[in-house]
Formats: sequence, C-alpha cells, structure tokens
Amino acid sequence: MGIIVQKFGGTSVATAEKIHKAAQRVIAAKLAGHQVVVVVSAMGHTTDELLKLARQVAPNPPKRELDQLLATGEQVTIALIAMAIAAQGHQAISFTGGQIGLVTDAVHSKARIQQIDHDRITRELDAGRIVIVAGFQGVTEDGAVTTLGRGGSNATLVALGAVLQADVCENFTDVDGVFTADPRVVPDARKIDRISYDEMLELSSVGAGVLQTRAVEFAKKYNVPIHVRNAGNDHPGTWIVAETKAMEHILVSGCALKKDLTRVTLKGIPDRPGVVARIFAAIAASNIVVDDIIQNVLDDRTANISFTVEHGDLADLQPVVEKLLAEMGGSARFDRDLAKVSIVGVGMKQSTGVASTMFKALADEQVNIDNISTSEIRISCLVARNDADKALRAVHAAFKLGEPAKV
Repeated sequence: MGIIVQKFGGTSVATAEKIHKAAQRVIAAKLAGHQVVVVVSAMGHTTDELLKLARQVAPNPPKRELDQLLATGEQVTIALIAMAIAAQGHQAISFTGGQIGLVTDAVHSKARIQQIDHDRITRELDAGRIVIVAGFQGVTEDGAVTTLGRGGSNATLVALGAVLQADVCENFTDVDGVFTADPRVVPDARKIDRISYDEMLELSSVGAGVLQTRAVEFAKKYNVPIHVRNAGNDHPGTWIVAETKAMEHILVSGCALKKDLTRVTLKGIPDRPGVVARIFAAIAASNIVVDDIIQNVLDDRTANISFTVEHGDLADLQPVVEKLLAEMGGSARFDRDLAKVSIVGVGMKQSTGVASTMFKALADEQVNIDNISTSEIRISCLVARNDADKALRAVHAAFKLGEPAKV
C-alpha cells in the first residue's frame, strides 16, 4: 500500500472526543497497510478567538506578529492528535510547518508555499510512525513564521500529497462532500460524486468554502486526487480529479456565492498608456487580489476604473488608493454591499443558452445584475448583497441542480 495524506479541519478536532475519533480513523488507515501523514487545523474556533484577542490588544496588529500568534493554534492540535494516537497504542510524531522544512515566501497572512523538505517525514514513515503536521503555516528562508491564509491547511494537505507522491489526499470536514450549492442556503443542494480540478478551482475562487483555491491549483498541477469526506461517517464523499469525457455532458456542475464584496471605482483617471498598469501594480504589491475589472473611457480623455475586492482587504487597499489618487488625480467610490453569484461547469464550453438561462432566472426573482464576468466554464453576476441568497436559489433551480446528475 502507498501513502495517504489526511487532513482534519477545525470542527473535526474541536473537542477531546472528536480528537480521539480522528485518531481512530488515522489508525484504521495505518492498519490497512498505508503510511499515513495527517494535517490538522486549529481546534474549533481557535483562530477566530486568537484574531479577536489580537485586535483587543492592537486594532491593526503587525502581520508578522499576527502570524506568530495564529500559528500556535495548530501547534496545540498536532500535539493532542499525537497523544491520542499514542494512547490508542500506536506511534506518532508531531511537527510544525517549520520543523518539516515547509518554506514560504515572506507575505505574512497570505504566504505561498515554495518548497517542502520531505526527508524528515519520509524517515519517520519508514520507521513505522504516523506523522502529524500543522497545517496553515510555514516559515520563510530566514525562519520567520508565516500563515497561508484562510483554508491554508488545505494547501498544506495537497502540497504534502504532491511531494510525497501520495495515492490520495483525504480532506475530512463536517460535510459529506462538495455540494451543488451551499446547503445552508439551498436546501435541495445535492452532493457531487466527482468534479474536475478546473470546476473545483472556479467554485473555490467564487465562494465555495470547501477547499482553498491554492490547494486545488496544487492538486491540478501535480495530479493529486482529493477525496472530500465527512469526518463523522464512512460514506463516500466527493472526488476531485482530472477532467473526463463524461464530465463534459454535465452542463452546470454547481453554483456558489461570494458575499462581503466591495466594488472600488476610481473616477477621473488619466486615459493614457501605462496608467492602468501602474494602478494594479501598486495594488498587487500590497498582495491584494482584485476581480471583475471594468474600464469606461470618457470624452474628456479620462477613465473610470472599477474592480471588486473582499472586505478583508479594504484596510490594506485604502492607503494604496489614496496614494495613487494623490499622484494622478481623480476620486474613489467604495460600494460595500455587494455579492457575486456564479455557475460553473465544463459542459459550458460546448453549449449555448447558458447565460440567458441564468439571467432570466435572476430577472424572474427581480434581482438586478450590476456586472457580469465569465471564463470558459464560469459565469458570474455581481448583485446586491441583500439579494444574494435569493439569487443563489434561483440559479440552482434554473439549472435543476437538485436533481440527480445525468452523465
């Protein structure tokens, strides 16, 4: 048997009882003949509690020190999982990201994995031990602790799967798999049995919270299959794999909602070569991700440029915008109460009428569309935040995603 990398999210290790159940699942994989590596998140709401504590001490804490603080959550969990495995009669050893040589860039709070020295993990596996690794964290080349952003434990999971050439990465959560929509918003959302890397990548980027986008990028690049499963049962979950011919017959695989978006509109910007490049280079230098860029050129040789960002990036974005406007002139407007509803499916590549079906579904529910963006397998509409849930239910129903998939 080969290597399995398992990951347990925060809700799956929120209590001592759940930690012992996770340990039992890990041991079962080892007894089945596999070498097992386990990635864990911080227990329950630990990360949120640490963030709250940090902001009580400093409203805008230095990101380096915030990473130093947040990384402690996973350090607690790895030790407890290793103890639980030992209490059940098996050998385990726990490591932080730095201890396994998980090196990232120096972008605190949004670091990207650059390399992993897997020799230490391999030695421990060969010695018959289960290896427990802290997700969500790494270190820079000079040893500073970094974190990988929300959902970063998934990136750790798939990166380890890639370097260890694992047979599968099992992502254990509190849901049964990937659904056609968020079941908390759409009651008849259906679990998807198999979905392509590209579809999952698009769904992750537009709000599906099961996997971090960077984790899916890793999986696609290194062809690592991911099995999203419920930690509370043994039911089959959702397999995230390379695209197959059969998937092309499914017009729309799922839909997603991204709330808490802000549209930034820069007005009266000079309309000349290099200005747009200068604006977005400055934003990129602050490690802010933008989406849905629109430019309108006016008769007075100025332009209005709009783009969307997540609310969490506004504190970093505002000083960048102020500096740009001071240098170039113009003004800025921030529209905060927006959301984005999206549909995704590889079948769109060879089909017509998909956009009109989506737009009609929103129109029938009196949902106004502020902006439209597309890719080869995705259509997204910017809508008022108050209309977000209604919009998601409307498009889910329009494409009959609650019904069994016809392959």
